Amino acid sequence: MTEVIDTIGRQGTDQDITWTKCPSCAEYQYKPQLERNLRVCTRCGHHLRIGAHRRLALLLDENSWTPGSYDDIETRDVLDFRDHKSYRQRLAQARAKTGEYDAAVFGLGTLDGRRLVVAAMEFGFMGGSMGSAVGEVITRAAELALAQRLPLLLCCASGGARMQEGSLSLMQMAKTSQAIGRLHEAGLLVVCLLTDPTFGGVTASFAMLGDVLVAEPGALIGFAGPGVISQTIGEDLPPGFQTAEFLLAHGLIDAVVPRAQLRAYLAKVLAAHAPDTPLGPLLPPVTVTDSAQVSPRPAAKVVKVARDQARPTTLSFAAVAFDTFVELRGDRMFADSSALVGGLATLGGRAVMLIGHEKGSDTRESIARNFGMPEPEGYRKALRLMRHAAKFGMPIVTLIDTPGAYPGVGAEERGQAGAIARAIMESSRLPVPIVTVVTGEGGSGGALALGVADTVLMFENSYYSVISPEGCAAILWGDRAAAGTAAEALKLTAADLLSLGVVDGVIPEDAEGGPDIVRMAGDLRAALSNALTALSTVPGPDLIEARYRKFRKFGS
Repeated sequence: MTEVIDTIGRQGTDQDITWTKCPSCAEYQYKPQLERNLRVCTRCGHHLRIGAHRRLALLLDENSWTPGSYDDIETRDVLDFRDHKSYRQRLAQARAKTGEYDAAVFGLGTLDGRRLVVAAMEFGFMGGSMGSAVGEVITRAAELALAQRLPLLLCCASGGARMQEGSLSLMQMAKTSQAIGRLHEAGLLVVCLLTDPTFGGVTASFAMLGDVLVAEPGALIGFAGPGVISQTIGEDLPPGFQTAEFLLAHGLIDAVVPRAQLRAYLAKVLAAHAPDTPLGPLLPPVTVTDSAQVSPRPAAKVVKVARDQARPTTLSFAAVAFDTFVELRGDRMFADSSALVGGLATLGGRAVMLIGHEKGSDTRESIARNFGMPEPEGYRKALRLMRHAAKFGMPIVTLIDTPGAYPGVGAEERGQAGAIARAIMESSRLPVPIVTVVTGEGGSGGALALGVADTVLMFENSYYSVISPEGCAAILWGDRAAAGTAAEALKLTAADLLSLGVVDGVIPEDAEGGPDIVRMAGDLRAALSNALTALSTVPGPDLIEARYRKFRKFGS
């Protein structure tokens, strides 16, 4: 969208006032007011484009920016390219317009007091297109981050590769991608901020390679532009196609964050990847590890209580039991699953990756959350977040509360079994502590996909089973009405499972009365803190070996 600037003179005065017409709602905005609102339309919320240095000023701490070294960075017309104008003429005009040498800048700064390397693109310079100079800037930014072992923030705004540099521009995709690859191998954080627009060779290289991908609302993001797509395949494109919100719904980015909230969001992400504070002392124990101290409860009643819609969900626990939580979404392939949530959390100054099933707290939300039954993309998202945790040495906390994996046709078409299998296998091989807590229903493989852990706990009013009591009754008794009998036979209660060694401890709950979110959250926090402290000094290879032995013994 093109910003339209009109100058409207006041009759009878010499003063002109500049107004900006919003490209989204077509309402005129008083430009000083628009600038105070960070160039976000006060009528419709549309985010107008901003330049690289304005972006840096919005995100970084005041007076913290130090430009990087641009020695020997040169934009050369190696093809002697000319269309309606020569490439040299276009470069000169872009420099006069923006005051920049080319379409990207990089350097060092701080964000909420934390040092990082930042590269920001200038869309006003030839559409932010990536030629050799831009590729060099991004690569030097990555190399600086690697040399100083700092996080890298890439602020992207580009129409794609710079055609005037031909195949040399194309090679920048490989050059920048391999530089980002080195950061991943070194265990350093890469965050990509996608702004309007980000397309072509930039999205198909460094812009989509971040550990965390965040976009501004309404930003157009894609590989081929909508005009190219419609002209090539002759199809009408769906509403909202290639917007940030479209990418979020399709699992391709982690979050869409308004401009005014971006600095705070990025500060939380950086904080979650900073060195942990020293571990505090063990909290008073809340977990029972002796099966003789867990009183048996009627299995059918436990199942009923475990399914109570009033029980806390993963997001409820994230808000109450943890200090902070930043949700990360999407499987980076197809979609986001609302039935399984996860993200960066802190617990007593310790960063953890929190992953759990999410049922919702009322009927409407339960429907939207697919009743806590994840599709394949949910398990792929969980595995992506587990890999993220392993890269940064974060412990993993999983909360189980699901009737089971979603059994629909679409789930089968997209590889439900394979997604679960991959999550089970790879989580068993991660060199970081994993603590699992069954908080409600623990339904079959859909639960176990989050349950291959060093320490497995469960609330006393939860259950964990190979199949639902109703399913077992229908298959083996030929009558779903025998679910109560099946529940007892399956030995699915906390007391049963602690006795069998399937779980390592039980978090006590009252047998009567509804769930107490404050008490449950406090007990969960204490149980997790103690379990993580116990695992914190165990080397990664030893964790993997002990985990192997833990699950190897079942049935032996």
